Amino acid sequence: MCGIVGAVAQRDVYPILLEGLRILEYRGYDSAGVAVVGPDGTLTQLRRLGKVAELQEAVEASPPAGGLGIAHTRWATHGVPSEANAHPHQSHNRVALVHNGIIENHEVLREALKAEGYRFSSETDTEVIVHSIHKELEAGAALLDAVRATIARLHGAYAIAVVDTHHPDQMVVARAGSPLVIGLGLGENFVASDQLALLPVTRRFIFLEEGDIAQVTRSEISIWNREGQPVERPVTESELDHEAADKGPYRHHMQKEIFEQPKAIADTLEGRLIDDHLAPGLLGPNSEALLRDIEHVQIVACGTSYHAGLVARYWIEDLAGLPCQVEIASEYRYRKTVVPANALFVTISQSGETADTLAALRKAKAAGFRATLAICNVPGSSLVRESDLVLMTRAGAEIGVASTKAFTTQLVALFLLTLNLASQKGMAKEKLSELVRELKHLPATVEQVLKLDGAIEKLAVDFADKEHTLFLGRGTQYPVALEGALKLKEISYIHAEAYPAGELKHGPLALVDANMPVVAVAPNDELLEKLKSNLEEVKARGGRLYLFVAEKQLFEDDGSTVFAMPGTHSALAPVAYTIPLQLLSYHVAVIRGTDVDQPRNLAKSVTVE
Repeated sequence: MCGIVGAVAQRDVYPILLEGLRILEYRGYDSAGVAVVGPDGTLTQLRRLGKVAELQEAVEASPPAGGLGIAHTRWATHGVPSEANAHPHQSHNRVALVHNGIIENHEVLREALKAEGYRFSSETDTEVIVHSIHKELEAGAALLDAVRATIARLHGAYAIAVVDTHHPDQMVVARAGSPLVIGLGLGENFVASDQLALLPVTRRFIFLEEGDIAQVTRSEISIWNREGQPVERPVTESELDHEAADKGPYRHHMQKEIFEQPKAIADTLEGRLIDDHLAPGLLGPNSEALLRDIEHVQIVACGTSYHAGLVARYWIEDLAGLPCQVEIASEYRYRKTVVPANALFVTISQSGETADTLAALRKAKAAGFRATLAICNVPGSSLVRESDLVLMTRAGAEIGVASTKAFTTQLVALFLLTLNLASQKGMAKEKLSELVRELKHLPATVEQVLKLDGAIEKLAVDFADKEHTLFLGRGTQYPVALEGALKLKEISYIHAEAYPAGELKHGPLALVDANMPVVAVAPNDELLEKLKSNLEEVKARGGRLYLFVAEKQLFEDDGSTVFAMPGTHSALAPVAYTIPLQLLSYHVAVIRGTDVDQPRNLAKSVTVE
């Protein structure tokens, strides 16, 4: 959940490192640091508590010369945010290291190193790695061998980049459980935890596999697998635009990403719909034959992606007629499970590096699922590489910690999966064609929903001084309510909960009063009348209702604040109805003055448990 950047070049690398950190700050932002090996073999290290701007000011006041360096922006796992706990960590002014992940046996290693005279200056698990490498180097090992010997003793997850003043021409990197990518330049090479950090300097990348260790020099990349065998990893060219990390005319990345959703959805659909039917081989060669065998679907995800999976359960059971289970990855991976016959295991992750989701996938592959499918936004990520089938969401870079376009494109990808399953299970061609036509119209529908922005901005004032909010929905709108509550709590720090509206009288109704706004999403579907009855229960207790509805005239005479939504097919309503909840959360957070893009205590990519 942190950001790594490294470079080995003939030029001074500190500007590359700082720009990479600026781009990666969404991955961690409680402290940052840089270490550069100078031409005279000295190690210059600077660390600062707070955001990358604090580090940048310190570095630019006294720029470190040198063509070999590493940098890091941190999200605390061990030890409070402080300058002492910030990365890089170094040992005896010789070796410096940056690390993402968690070392589970760090206490045992720490005590052993203390017994040998090593002194620790931080509370982190990372410091045991750098001292262990120093110990190996002092015993005469080359840097590559010192790192290899050290990681053999580590239990847990790591992505590391190491530099040594005695080896000023190289960097050694390794990964197990946390992502790491090598960027290829001309007479210079780079490493990072996310390719986005390196787009200003290269578009060619090598994604390290689980257990890989690599030696990186200006002219050569050498890689060994977990068995110690030399391997070649494919070089891929990124299609991402390095300007994707800029806000453009928008005030925040989140605002930009909300308004990018029509294009993002169109990109998700591009080439996957032909006239009024699905493109063949959408999930890969021979995928149709595989889907015909599927009798059960298991979806596993975390956070926002889990909410997307909850919507998909309704779709898959209703339209494809298949039983579907959805589970939070951190729960699934640690319990005994029964694998149904001919079951498809679906993982959903924006980054493709979510630690719990990856662990669940590996468990599923060992358990004997018929096939695994990843729905993901990042090509080359671990989840993509390790799954049998892949459906990329094509949302583009998402920098805001609170997910917006990643969620809606996941929903669209899951709807494509549903239609694939339904077509193989005998859905009538007329019904399939109708749904495909509705799907093609979805970007235009989202454009219409975004026109509510100005009215929702005014509405946000009603929420800004509140401490609690309740979100309600029924059917496929219940997961939308969950997602709305999550967004509000993530970026405005207002306590928000979501319930199926039918559960009100089973407890949540006790919370309702004039000081608790109640938000409901109410498309014109078969559950509308039931929802209206539930909302009467709120009004009877003095609750203030805020409604997003298909037919305004059904609600506007009862004193509620009502927003009329554009007409949307009931199956695709979850995509449209999540947009106003994103806008509401955004504007409330702006009024409250919170850090919209980098909310406290959170990071974008959760690569640790």
